[in-house]
Amino acid sequence: MGRDEHDCPVCGQRVTTVVRRYKTLGAWVPKWVAGPCRNTECEAYADPAAETAAGPGPGPRSGAKGGPAPGNP
Repeated sequence: MGRDEHDCPVCGQRVTTVVRRYKTLGAWVPKWVAGPCRNTECEAYADPAAETAAGPGPGPRSGAKGGPAPGNP
């Protein structure tokens, strides 16, 4: 596999590794990618407070298949 450590493509500072996932052949597969840059002087800087205010992102869809049948509690 690839390196365990990632660098910011703009400033070159070491960044954390985060897990993203993608679906292939019906299964979710993890992919480790570079996280946001925390260098305040970098053009690609990502403010941690802005990220938490935006939320973690889309989660499981509500109302998807697998709920109770109509008329059953």
